[in-house]
Amino acid sequence: MLLPMAGAHTPGTRCGGESTHPARDPLRAGRGPENGLVAWALAALLGVLTVLGSINLFVDGAVRDGAGRPVYAVTLAACLLIAAALGVRRRASAAVTVALVLFGDLVYVVLAWATGDPLRYAPPLMLLFTCLVAAWFLRARALAVHMVAVVVACWTALADSYPGTAALVVAVAASAGLLNAATVGVFVLRRRVERLLAATQALSSTDPLTGLANRRSLVEQAPRIWRQARRDGQRVAALVLDLDHFKRLNDTYGHAVGDAVLRSVSRALAASVRPADVLARTGGEELVVLGLVSDPDEAWRLAQRLRLAVVDSGRAQQREVTASIGVALAGPVDGEDPTDALWRLVDRADAAMYEAKQAGRDRVVVAGGTLVPQVTGGSRRSPAGGTTA
Repeated sequence: MLLPMAGAHTPGTRCGGESTHPARDPLRAGRGPENGLVAWALAALLGVLTVLGSINLFVDGAVRDGAGRPVYAVTLAACLLIAAALGVRRRASAAVTVALVLFGDLVYVVLAWATGDPLRYAPPLMLLFTCLVAAWFLRARALAVHMVAVVVACWTALADSYPGTAALVVAVAASAGLLNAATVGVFVLRRRVERLLAATQALSSTDPLTGLANRRSLVEQAPRIWRQARRDGQRVAALVLDLDHFKRLNDTYGHAVGDAVLRSVSRALAASVRPADVLARTGGEELVVLGLVSDPDEAWRLAQRLRLAVVDSGRAQQREVTASIGVALAGPVDGEDPTDALWRLVDRADAAMYEAKQAGRDRVVVAGGTLVPQVTGGSRRSPAGGTTA
């Protein structure tokens, strides 16, 4: 599979390669289902600690007399209140997630101190819940801090349970080592799952020949573009590009040459579209550009730039390659379905592209506007009838 080319707009990626999929990194999710999952997991962690810890309150001799019992009860109450708050808010930022995981480690130390015999009533295995949540939701650096905290927590909790340092070291190494080994295992599994999900997303949303977005990705981007157009008061422009005489090229030189031409054209177009535009291959030698414009002239200028980029890509291969381009514009309407509106707009641009074919190819036609003559040099006539150098 070819990797997306520089400038190609694949789903889940903004210009500069910034990820827009919070599911791949739950810590970066501000809101949404992934962030909600973090909150629910943390709430469950604290809830489990509260339930398991409360059992000791009803066991004779489990909790120290004096200050131990109120400290123990207050700690459990704090865990329950935080769990309830997370369940209500249904979100937890990166900093909150790290803080609550470390808070879980601290809670274990407090519970172990408040019990008369930590080996019986607060074993290190209680940290397993914290370790699993940390392994699944923390990034590597924060996870390393948690793993160190596990060692410190085990040492602090078990310090009074062993008469000698050697025995304590062995016990801490066994307990913390097992917990951290489980943490690392879950973390590695999580990273493997994330890579598989990313690869699956790329396969389902990227054209394997050109590295451009495919039809599915184009549909996925439609709601974002329609929302932005309504917010900014702009129009949505669809440009349909079809390479001229491409079948003849394939028949004459073979499909390998045709594929090479498509890849070269795709690179040229990806370098020519604007950062916010979506460039997709919808099938065969047809490509679609979707973006926002303020007026037909802006759309026409973009189409001309892309048309000339196709010509230049052919010159680089010492071949004559041209494209006919149809342009259509639409103003988003409240309540309309972006996907349906997208394909209506593309259909209009497609019809304009066929007009360009019938008019002689290697030219731009704006739907509902004036036919734009072929530009090979000299002046360039705009849709409004004006002339530009």
